[in-house]
Amino acid sequence: MPFYEFHCKKCSKPFSVTLTLKEREAGRIACPTCGSKDAEPLLGSFFAKTSKKS
Repeated sequence: MPFYEFHCKKCSKPFSVTLTLKEREAGRIACPTCGSKDAEPLLGSFFAKTSKKS
């Protein structure tokens, strides 16, 4: 499952969650600190492995 990072606009704390794509599209992400659903996604890093042929 993908790992997402968010920033809560209410308490200004970053948090991370693991969500399925369906859960992410539903947009029901709540801050674990204050419970607010007013969160914005942060740009996260990712890892990609490619073959030596490319």
